[in-house]
Amino acid sequence: MDDDSRLARWQQRAEIPLGVASMIFLASYAIRVLGHGQLTDTVLDLCLALTFAAWALFVVDYAGRWLLSRQRWSFVRKHPLDTLVLFLPLLRPLQIVKAHDAIQRRHGRARLTVHARVIVYAGLSTVLLGFTGALSVYHQERGAPGATMRTFGDAVWWTCSTLATVGYGDITPVTPRGRLVGVGVMAVGLGLLGAVTGTFASWLLQAFSRDDDEGPPGS
Repeated sequence: MDDDSRLARWQQRAEIPLGVASMIFLASYAIRVLGHGQLTDTVLDLCLALTFAAWALFVVDYAGRWLLSRQRWSFVRKHPLDTLVLFLPLLRPLQIVKAHDAIQRRHGRARLTVHARVIVYAGLSTVLLGFTGALSVYHQERGAPGATMRTFGDAVWWTCSTLATVGYGDITPVTPRGRLVGVGVMAVGLGLLGAVTGTFASWLLQAFSRDDDEGPPGS
């Protein structure tokens, strides 16, 4: 069995487990952040253990795919997001979107058009990344001297306004790590907004082009 088929089998078998691990990672991190000061240390430690266990699974998956790849350094260049996830595991919940697409393909269900898929997946990615961004910035900002982000609701409001590229300025991060998260949220907001806008514009152009090719009725 060649390396390509082994890599394909590895990826196929790992899709659903990694999707579940992504949900566990996000849930345990959310409970740890939002339950701080309200839950017992035992529960918080359990959530921390689950978070690290899920992250370790991500590392094992990346290492396995890297070892099975024929061109290993080319694999790193072709999968920048997977490489980034090793250092920023909060981006891993995007695996949930990939797992959903894989399940649809595996069961032979009707799939959306390319334009619809981009818009739907960009929307799902925005929700997931917005939630993780709000958790991350709230984790860094809560209790900081001079912080304007006092509740998780404040963090959600700040994340929504930042992703929408509005930026009211009523709530801003004051810690270095919080501002670093802010830079990431801004970049994601611009990227996803550009993807959705460009895809929608492309779909409109194709629709109008088809209408022009068909011509008016009776011509």
